Amino acid sequence: MHRSYYFRTLMAAVLMSGSAATMAGEADVVAVDVRASGSQVFSFDVTVRSKDTGWDYYAERFEVVAPDGAVLGTRVLLHPHETEQPFTRELDGVRIAPSIGQVTVRAWMKRGKQTKAAGGATMQVKVPR
Repeated sequence: MHRSYYFRTLMAAVLMSGSAATMAGEADVVAVDVRASGSQVFSFDVTVRSKDTGWDYYAERFEVVAPDGAVLGTRVLLHPHETEQPFTRELDGVRIAPSIGQVTVRAWMKRGKQTKAAGGATMQVKVPR
């Protein structure tokens, strides 16, 4: 891991900690590291803190969303993480047009067979150019 990765992740966590108490939800995005992996293609390391309780209730995905609401990329989480909190997962191959300078990363919870928005903390991150 690069030194800048740790710095950006630490800064994201520090910035979010001030609002986490008031905005904490069922699935909070607490840190994001984004880096270019090709021409208009990006990779995201996303850290989520969620209130997973097992297979009946867990963070089941996170998404990278454009300012207009279009979902640019999704990482499906295939199992609960009740004993690993917070947890970090990677999403590669996200295509982002040059006109988009910032994206939002949000997480979703699954309750039984239904997916629902948790209302947890999201993060807005700049797209490195």
